[in-house]
Amino acid sequence: MAAVAALSWPALKVAIHGKNSGVRILLIIVWIVGIIYATIPAFWIAVHPFVHYWRSRRRNPFPLLLTIWLAMIMAGVLLTWPWHERRLYTTPLAWIPAALLFACAIFIYRRTGRAFGRDNLIGLTELESATREQKLVTSGMHGRVRHPIYLAHLCALTSWTIASGLTVMFGLLGFAIVTGAVMIRMEDAELDARFGDQFREYTKRVPAVLPGFRDSPRNTPRNSP
Repeated sequence: MAAVAALSWPALKVAIHGKNSGVRILLIIVWIVGIIYATIPAFWIAVHPFVHYWRSRRRNPFPLLLTIWLAMIMAGVLLTWPWHERRLYTTPLAWIPAALLFACAIFIYRRTGRAFGRDNLIGLTELESATREQKLVTSGMHGRVRHPIYLAHLCALTSWTIASGLTVMFGLLGFAIVTGAVMIRMEDAELDARFGDQFREYTKRVPAVLPGFRDSPRNTPRNSP
């Protein structure tokens, strides 16, 4: 056992310091996935304030929206490329909190998906409100926080950031938090316009993203004029 440990530790050190090609490929995958996750709020910012325009289009809006998202992802790749291999630290201890956060993300995804459904997840109920069943989901994980999917996204992105130690991932995490806060306000306004008093009562009972942190009265969405 001692001999195995003596042989494995140098290999582990090489992998940690990024000299192993497998680790380098893994870090590139983390960087790309991080860009995809970090641009999700920006994608929805392109949807929520302009939902009436997207609904009024005769053609299916999803091809254009997906093109916009792809452009955001490509812009993220180009903007972060110079720093995509720089790491703030390299320690296997980072995998401990990262694993816990990733487990939380998986748990939330699984518990939320059962009640939320595909149409809500990809925005069909919002973009095709005239033809899709309109139901405000308030049970399950939505009974604890109003936006559990975004909480799961945040847990997953934070997990990969901590585990990789990549400088660029910390920047992407910060970008996702800022744009996510804006996106949630816009989404709440859209839900308020769609569900009215039912949604406003819901916001009084259930916090937006973090359990135990309720919205202040000034942040409670109002009806559109």
